[in-house]
Amino acid sequence: MSQSPRDHYVSSEPFDPHSIEQLTPEQEKIFLASQWQLMWWKLKRHKLALVSGFILLCMYVSILFVEIIAPYNLHTGNDDATYAPPQGVHLFHEGDFIGPFVYRREATLNMETFTREYTDDLESPQKIRFFCRADEYKFWGLIEADFHLFCPPENGNLYLLGTDRLGRDMFSRMMYGARISLTIGLIGIAISFAFGIIIGGLAGYYGGWVDFIVQRSIEIIRSFPELPLWMALSAILPVNWSPILIFFGITVILAMLDWTGLARAVRSKLLALREEDYCTAAELMGAKPKRIIGRHLLPGFSSHLIASASLSVPNMILGETALSFLGLGLRPPVTSWGVLLNEAQNINVVALYPWLIIPVFNVVIVILAFNFFGDGLRDAADPYK
Repeated sequence: MSQSPRDHYVSSEPFDPHSIEQLTPEQEKIFLASQWQLMWWKLKRHKLALVSGFILLCMYVSILFVEIIAPYNLHTGNDDATYAPPQGVHLFHEGDFIGPFVYRREATLNMETFTREYTDDLESPQKIRFFCRADEYKFWGLIEADFHLFCPPENGNLYLLGTDRLGRDMFSRMMYGARISLTIGLIGIAISFAFGIIIGGLAGYYGGWVDFIVQRSIEIIRSFPELPLWMALSAILPVNWSPILIFFGITVILAMLDWTGLARAVRSKLLALREEDYCTAAELMGAKPKRIIGRHLLPGFSSHLIASASLSVPNMILGETALSFLGLGLRPPVTSWGVLLNEAQNINVVALYPWLIIPVFNVVIVILAFNFFGDGLRDAADPYK
C-alpha cells in the first residue's frame, strides 16, 4: 500500500541572516564572558565586599614595607618613656599652620603612685619629619637601611599609640606584628588547602573504604575542642627552638587542624561531579584519576574553593592570636598581635594603660574584612544568584 508523502516543514525560502534576531552588545558580552569575569561583575555589586577587599589589600601591601613605615626599630626602647600615653598630632599652633607636629612631652614621677605622669609643653611644638633617616634596620632581615616614611622630631619623640613597659613604640611594634599575624594566615591556609583538596578529592572520587577512613578521621579530629587541642599541640614544641621554627611550628599546627572543613566540601562536590558525562568520557579515554580530579573536577568549583579559603584565613589569625595571648604560641623576640596582647592580660595594667589593648582592634578589623570579603566571593561564585 502506497503512503502519502509527509509534509515538509523546512522553509524553502533563501536564507537571510539578517532576519535572525541579533544579540545586543550587552547580551553578547555576558554570553561570551568567562566564569572569572562573571564573578568579578557580581563582586563589584557587593560594595561592602569591595571595601573589605581594599582594606585587606592595603594591609597586605603595608607588611611588605613595615621597616619603612614604622618610625622606630622593633626593639628600640626609651627608659624615660615607659607606659607613655599616645601623643596627639596637630596642624595649627596659636592659629598658625605649621604642618603635622607634636608637643614636647615632660615626664614627672608621682611618688604616691610610683608611676610616671606625662604633660605636654604647649609652648614647644616639634614638627614631624617625613622621608627621613632615623633608626637603623635590616629590610626583610637582609638589607641594612635607615630610611623611614616619617620620623620623630629632632631631639624629640613620636608615640602615636603610646609605649609599653620598656618604652617601645606601640605603633611600630603593631606594624611589625602585622607581618607575622597576617602572614601566618596565608601560609597556614596554603598548607590546609593542600591537605583538604588531596584528602577530600581522594575520598570523593574513590568512595568506598577510602571515603570511610577519611570521614571517620575527620569526625575524630572535629570532636576535640579546638582551643585545648591547639594548646596541647603547641605545648609539645621544644622551648629551645628558634623563633623561626616556632613560627612554622604554630603555622603547621593550625593548618593540620583546619583542613577538615575544606576536605568535606571537596568530597561532597566530587561525589556529585564524578557521575557527570564528561568525567565518564575522560575515564573511557584512559585518563588517570589524578588528571580527572585536577583537570576536570576541581576547576568546576574552583570559585567555591577560593571563597572557602578567604573564610578560613580568619580562623588561622584568631588561632595564632589566642595561642600567643595565652603564652603558648609565638614568643618574644618574635612580635605578633597576640604577643602584644599578652602584655595586656592583667586587668590592672589595662585599667592604667588602656592603649595596650589597641592591637585587638586590628584583629577585629581584619576578621570582619575577611568575613565580608568572603561573603562577597561566595555570593559571586554562586551560579544561582
